[in-house]
Amino acid sequence: MLRSMYAGISGMRGFQTKLDVVGNNIANVNTAGYKKSRITFQDLMSQTEQGAQGPEGGRGGINPRQVGLGAQVGSIDTVDTQGFLQPTGRALDIAIEGDGFFRVGEVDSDNPSEASNTFYTRAGNFYLDEEGYVVTADGYYLLQHDENGNYPDGDDGVRIKIDPENTQSFSIGKNGTVNIVDSSGDLQSDQRISLAIFANPEGMEKMGTNLYVPSTNSGEPTEGHPGDDGFGDFAAGSLEMSNVDLAEEFTEMITAQRAFQANTRIITTSDEILQELVNLKR
Repeated sequence: MLRSMYAGISGMRGFQTKLDVVGNNIANVNTAGYKKSRITFQDLMSQTEQGAQGPEGGRGGINPRQVGLGAQVGSIDTVDTQGFLQPTGRALDIAIEGDGFFRVGEVDSDNPSEASNTFYTRAGNFYLDEEGYVVTADGYYLLQHDENGNYPDGDDGVRIKIDPENTQSFSIGKNGTVNIVDSSGDLQSDQRISLAIFANPEGMEKMGTNLYVPSTNSGEPTEGHPGDDGFGDFAAGSLEMSNVDLAEEFTEMITAQRAFQANTRIITTSDEILQELVNLKR
């Protein structure tokens, strides 16, 4: 069988995967905090028909003679660039300008100072539950961090709470401080939303529903607050949207489509050559 036919098959498989990646990016063009993906390719092994030779005997050197056997997917990367900020005017919409992830998770009611099943997200659309805790759309608590474990209320622990029955108004500062004006008009600002940064944020694994978890190549999280060294700032009343560029994605889609067609043409041409060989017997 012709090697070109198998090379064409490998190309078709690769560009099918590329279309999957492009399609997922386009589907998430309006997903808050989404980071687009990209795909890169590598060539497969090459068959050596003649090895290289160095200069000798009055002649110059000869380069190797090799025939490539196709392509394969090299990587599918997460492009961790800043998405544009969309003003919403909603107090519980928070965008991160710079590096960092919100820390969200579950909390053991018997030990509220410790979070379990901690996840990380860039999506800053938060809500209040029935008890006044700030949660994600899936009910995970938005977490705060204190190096010494000194939280404002032992019953709330790592959770952020805005008691709706005892709050006139509230706002979230650029440094993550939750400013609450209580029913008596006093200002309370003892809660502060925390962030986490990673040595290699592109190495984190996507879990769906805008959540990430660390991987063996992302490094361990470093916890801190907005405005700290290496951490981004908050932009309250805004959402960080997807960093997908539709013009770029449509260009990549056209490129993948044409490349897929070209690889099918390689298979068709190889088949025609094989047909000619079969017809030699007639």
